[in-house]
This record gives sequence, C-alpha cells and structure tokens, in this order.
Amino acid sequence: MSSSRRLSMVASAALIVLSLPVISATPHVASAAVAPAADGPGALSHFDLARKDCLGTSRTTTSKVWYTVAGGALSDVYYPTIDNTNVETLQYIVTDGSTFTDLQTRDMVSTATSLDDSGMVCRVTSKAVSGKYQIVTDYITDPDRNTLLMKTRFVPAKHTDLKLYVRFDPTVNGNGGGGAGNGGADSAVTDTSTGHPIPVAFDTNTVTNAANRDYAQPVFAALDAPFASVTNGFAGQPSDGFVQLDTGRKLTTVNDAADTGNVVQVAEVKQRHDGRAFTMALGFGATQTAAVQTAEASLSKDFDRIQGRYEDGWHRYDNKLNPPPSKLPGLSKSRIRQLGDAYYLSINVVKAAEDKTFPGAIVAGLSSPWGQAVSAGDPNNTYFGSYREVFARDLYEAWTGLMAAGDRATARDATLFLFQHQQQADGSMPRNSLVNGKTAPDSFGTQLDEAAYPILMADQLGLTDATLYEQHIKPAANFVVARGPSFGAERWEEQSGFSPSTISAEIAGLLAGAHIADINGDAASARLWRAVADDFQRSIKTWTVTTNGSKSTDPYFIRLSKAGDPNAAVSYNVGNGGPTLDQRDVIDAGFLELTRLGILPADDADIANSLGVVDATLKGDTSSGPGWHRYNGDGYGDNGTTGSPWAPSGKGTGHLWPALTAERSEQSLQTGDRVGAAQLLDAMAQFSSGVGLIAEQNWEQPDLAASPYGTDPTTASIGFVNGKPAGSASPLVWSAGSFVRLAADLRAHRLVDQPANTVRRYINHTQGQTTLTVTSPVDNTAVAGSPLTVSGTTAAGNQVDILVTNTDANMAATSASTVAAADGSFSVDVPITGG
Repeated sequence: MSSSRRLSMVASAALIVLSLPVISATPHVASAAVAPAADGPGALSHFDLARKDCLGTSRTTTSKVWYTVAGGALSDVYYPTIDNTNVETLQYIVTDGSTFTDLQTRDMVSTATSLDDSGMVCRVTSKAVSGKYQIVTDYITDPDRNTLLMKTRFVPAKHTDLKLYVRFDPTVNGNGGGGAGNGGADSAVTDTSTGHPIPVAFDTNTVTNAANRDYAQPVFAALDAPFASVTNGFAGQPSDGFVQLDTGRKLTTVNDAADTGNVVQVAEVKQRHDGRAFTMALGFGATQTAAVQTAEASLSKDFDRIQGRYEDGWHRYDNKLNPPPSKLPGLSKSRIRQLGDAYYLSINVVKAAEDKTFPGAIVAGLSSPWGQAVSAGDPNNTYFGSYREVFARDLYEAWTGLMAAGDRATARDATLFLFQHQQQADGSMPRNSLVNGKTAPDSFGTQLDEAAYPILMADQLGLTDATLYEQHIKPAANFVVARGPSFGAERWEEQSGFSPSTISAEIAGLLAGAHIADINGDAASARLWRAVADDFQRSIKTWTVTTNGSKSTDPYFIRLSKAGDPNAAVSYNVGNGGPTLDQRDVIDAGFLELTRLGILPADDADIANSLGVVDATLKGDTSSGPGWHRYNGDGYGDNGTTGSPWAPSGKGTGHLWPALTAERSEQSLQTGDRVGAAQLLDAMAQFSSGVGLIAEQNWEQPDLAASPYGTDPTTASIGFVNGKPAGSASPLVWSAGSFVRLAADLRAHRLVDQPANTVRRYINHTQGQTTLTVTSPVDNTAVAGSPLTVSGTTAAGNQVDILVTNTDANMAATSASTVAAADGSFSVDVPITGG
C-alpha cells in the first residue's frame, strides 16, 4: 500500500440540531460531593446522530473502544463491546466572557478528513462562523488501553482572551436518563485523586435494556486533560455549564457531582494562545479508579507515537488484503486512486464493525438509526441495540466483502459465530442477535434467507467438518426445506410471501448444503436438498413473474406474491406509513439475486424486461449518480418534504440505497457492460458521508437545510444534500461490504462470490424433470402416530427420498429412501417423532 495515499473526501456540518444528552446514574462510589447539582434529572437524553463523519478503533483486542464523529463533534463511543454506547456528544464551547458563547454544533462549521491510508484516523476542523478562531482535533484510540485520545489545537484568529471549554454529554452504558418518569440514568463526579480535576461519568446498572446482555458491566468514563476547573450538572438545567456560559458568559456555579439523571460535565481548558496542541483522554473502566488510571496512563505516553502504532496496525491489516482494481474503464487514473482509497476504507469499516470480545460478531452499523430523535432515557427502549446488533443477512453481505478482499480469517469467524452462537435449536437464525449471539430485544420473526446464507458461507470457506455439518449445517438446511419457499419475511423484513431474493438464497444455500453433505457421506440428504433446490429454481418464475401486471405488457418480476400466484389481484399495505397496493404493482430489484447467485442467466429475457420496469419505477438520478429505491411506496426514511426523521413515528419517505447500486452494477458486469459497472462503483463512493463512509440511504430530493438549533429532534431536519447520505445510518456495513465486493468483481472481470454449484447446475446445464405424485398422506392433514406411510407414483425405477421434519422448536428430522416399482408406485414407512 502506498504511503502517499490519502483520503480526500470531506464532510461539512453546520447548525446541526443538538439533542441535549442524558446519562444513566446509580449511586456513585466516588469522592463525596461537596456541592452536588440538585436540579435533575435534566432534559430527556437521546442517542446521537447516525450519519457519521468518521469512525475508528485500534486493530488490537486489548483496546475495546470504538469512536465515531457526527456533525463535527465526538459522537457515540463504544466500550467494552461494540453495542454499548457511552457518549451522546463531546464538543467545544468558546466564549470571550462578555459578548458571545459559541457551541461547536451550533456556531461552528466542521469538516472531517482522514489523516492516513486506512481512513481510521480522523481530523475534524471546526471554524467559527464569526471567523474568530478554529479548533482542530485528531481522534485515535490507544492500542494498549481502553482509551480514546483527542489531540486538539485551539487557534484564535487574534491573541484574545477567548476561553475554551469542553462539554461532555455522556450516555454511559447506553442509558442517558432525563425527562419525566425515566429510570435509566447516569451520575457524574469530579475526581481529584491525581491532584487535578477529572470529570468522571458512570452507570453501574448492568440489568437495564436486555436480560440477554449477560456480558454487561459497570462502566466509568474519565475525561482527563489540562483542565483548570470542572462542573457537573443536568442537561438543559441551570446546573448545566453550557446553559450558564450561554446566558451569562461565565460559570456561575461549580458542582462537584450530579447524581442520577441526564448529566453533563463542563471543563475549562487551561489557557493556550500559541496554537500548541493539548491532549484529552477519555478512559474507561469497571471502576472509577480504573477509568482514571487508564486515562492517566495513556496521557503519560507521546500522542504521536501512539498514533504511529495505531496506524501501523491498520496498515499491516490492509497490506495483507487483495488490492483494489488498478484499471477501470471510463475513469481517470486519479479517480481510480480515490476509489482505491474508498476500497480500503470500506473494508476497514467492515473489520472495525467486529466486536473484540466475541470474534465474528460483525454488527450492521455503528449507530442507532435516527438516534438524535430516539430516547436514550427509557431503559426499556427497544432501539437500544439498533444497528449495533448482528443480523445474519447483513453479516453475509459483510462476509462477501471480507472474502473478496482476502480476509478469510475474519470471514471464518463470522460464519462460525452464526452457527455456534446465533443459530436456534430449530436450525434457523433469529432476525438479529446481541454480540454474544443471544436474541436481541428488537428481534422478531424468522427469515429464510438468514437461515440459508450461513450454509453458503460455510461451503465457500470449506467448513465441512463432520461436527459442524451434523450439529449446524444439516439442521439449517432441513429448516429451509421444511419451511421454504415462503416463510417469514423477505429481506426488507416487512412482508411475507414468495420473494425472488429470499428464494435465491434458499436455492444457493441448499446446493451448498448438498455439497457439504456429499463430503460427509450423507448422500440421501444431498439428493433431497438438491431436489428441493431444483423445484424452487423451476418454479421461481411461476411464483414471482406476473404476466398481467400494469407495469409492462411483457412478463416482469414483482417484489413478492403473497400466496405464490403473481397474477392474482391481491393487495397489501407496504408498511412504514406507505400505501396499500396491488402486489403486481409493487416492484423491487430483488430478482437480481437470481443472476448474482447463478440461478438464472444474466441475459434472461424476463430479467432484462424487469430491469426496465425497475428503472421506470424505482430509479433516481442525483448529483452523485443514479440510485434505486427498495420498492415503490417505501416509507422507511426521512420525510422527503420536511426532513423529519423516520423514528420515532415510524413514518417517512424511502430513499435510494447504495447497496442496490452495487447489485445493479454486478448485473451490468455480467452482461458485459464494464463501463457502466465502473460508473456505478464511482457513484457508490460519491454517495458517502464524511471521510468516505457509504450510507444505508441517500437523499435524492433537492437540498434541504437543517432546522434551527433547538428544534424538537423528533421533527427536525438535520440537513440534507442531494446525492449524499440521508439520516438513517452512515456507514452501513452492508453498503461497505458490497462496495468492496463490487470493486473485486471489477478487478476480476467476474463475480468473485458467485457459487460454482449453482452455475454448473443451472447456467451450464439444462435441468431435467420427472413426475412425482404423493397420494398419502394427503396434503395439509394431521398425522397421528409413527411410522408414517408415504405413498405415491413416479417413473419406474426412480429413487424416492423422503424427509420428514417437525415444525416445532425441535425440528427433529428423519429420512427414508425407496425405489419405485415397475408400475411407478412406491410406499415406504418413515419413523417420526412427536412435534
């Protein structure tokens, strides 16, 4: 990797709506408060902006801290696991003591740039709107300790008596408190054990939010720096140091503690007018002493040397990866180099999203969608984990990026995490889990693609040992056979029915399972799973291609058919506040999974016609390039007119998804359009926020300004730019993984993750078909007792394989085989168990 490469993408943030943070509190075990704040619990806290400018973490596992920056200020900081946020914001205050007080997110314009090749070192430059000063802060984590380090230069335009303060608004252990009737909260105290004031915020409650978070621990956060003074208060109340500075330009009351509420801590930085830098350390621990000692230990080391070790860890990782493409048709050399930067940043985002206590637990994103509008003061808030949880589908998409980049070790850990920690007793995967694999509080339903993808992952990695096969892969494949083709929700998690994308995953997963079964000498299972996959492949168009829909006179794929008849006049509400539509009029591009996974040829006529329908219905052109909506009528996104967030109302306007641009580009590559495919890769990179983080959704509407500071965050616009990220989440690990995969595809001139099993069986070979009729038992009838006699007819001499699977939580499965007689009849007894 060239040491001269630098990421050049920047992000601006001005007048971002501030949600005053809240902190979970428990009786503190710090030094006794001399003058505690008494006006708690403070304003209701919220999680922070999900549209990040940059993020980072050390490559070491000794440092279990992740940082993010959003809106120009320090945002979520995770410790000791990637799902546990401890910060709403940490930002600067500047005042002259008499005429003005500036707050970073209100009165400064910020840009974020990456300082090294990895994209994991962030510099934020905040300039006063008034032009009176600028603040430059570099962010890293200490590879040896649980510390976030911030190196800051405060540069007044003139040598004036400006004072610099830091406002720390914690949300320790994910519980911010504040507002009426909320039980979760933080506490704050000024620690003086080192001879100088150190603000410490803490929450020792390890029960709140999710009983399955048995890995939770008390958390203390100590902010260490050359502070002249520290005060503790409650957000938005007179004890809040910012409120005092904003109204009177001075700290009028200094409190040594604030107990149980949405606490904030304001510290005055010792004066420096020469532009020299000072370093702040946010140290974490399970006790106050541990947090303070951790911060002190990091400050005792040279920041630049720590940064060098931090950068070296990422460079060593990146140097082992497959390189990005060096030639892309239709793009300049300079743009190709920039896309190479985006490639390394994106794969590093995927790797950074892995927890350090639970290997392979890669979360969907390092944020809570629309977090600035979601209460962090409600201990029962089901948004607690949000995208900071493990979704099997998103993990598969991340896995494709890891495999394409050559990080098979992390890909292996991710696959084994799904099977060994997340998989349910019936062989399925939950919608999502915590990082320990246990079911998340916001999990619901079962999705068949999430059961099928892990089988495909195992096969492509060569994970075929007998124990994994018998205990995990076989139950997963049997679950897909017993429940498929239509069970639970499709990939957008909002509708059930016969979905092209879900059935694609089932077919590829079953063929992968059959290959592993062959390796393990289980020929009967291999035959059964291939037969079911073949049946699904032959039937996919019958289930999902309409011939009488209004979108085209030619056949086209629809999003899904509710009961397997795509020509039926069936209507359903698409959800998220969207409309009720005829199923034949609801379009998405999920059918592209049929070509990506090698189940239909890329030049299939119905695929080609459906792409025209998709473009006419879902395509949006932006200043960054074209993008596609999930489906028409989608309401999952910021309101397209007002910019108000989707959460907590659950109503909004769907926007463009960069991950769908990757899928469309892969289709173009398969049909020989490398120029078009490369242009879409370029568009994905331009869709990014901050240093180049690729979002979940992008804004296709005209630019929309941020609402005035202080607007109710549940209705406020955070500000949007055409072709840039909307407000749901940025980065999305799915987007990052698919970008890396697409870049690898373009380098190889083919789809690098396309399963060989499906291509051989369905693209390179024409499937035959035989007849089969089951006469007993009658379909959809109850069965009493064992054994079960299965009878029917087929072609004489055919081998008939039978799988009987309980559909309760046990999912016990038995199988039997026989050969049809000369007249084609067969009858065989199969032992069954209760269920």
